[in-house]
Amino acid sequence: MNPLHHEWLALQSQHERYEGLALVVKLAAFAICFLVSDTTLSLALLALLWLQEAVLKTFQGRLGDRLLVVEAGLKSGADVAAMQLHSDWLAGRPHGLGLVLQYLKSALRPTVALPYPLLMLLSVVV
Repeated sequence: MNPLHHEWLALQSQHERYEGLALVVKLAAFAICFLVSDTTLSLALLALLWLQEAVLKTFQGRLGDRLLVVEAGLKSGADVAAMQLHSDWLAGRPHGLGLVLQYLKSALRPTVALPYPLLMLLSVVV
């Protein structure tokens, strides 16, 4: 197995791990919605969990970007340097506001955002 195969296996495993962590964050949000009786506290905690999931999904997206590079290299047989996840990310790393915008963009993705406004509304109504 060449180094790209090993890298793909490691990246894919971590990519799936982030999916599981995001599910745990969503489950915590559901629990907060039903267990925290103070509306203000509930809304604040739900907002924090929403942002936390956005950060996780941003990290997952970085892994996904590298997975696509690795897969393209494996498919075409092109000479792709293995083990360059952080070097490649650092070369195009956004700073300051750009990084915050990445997190906010992730927060607005439908797969991330869908339950949070509904849970917030439910917290206010109940």
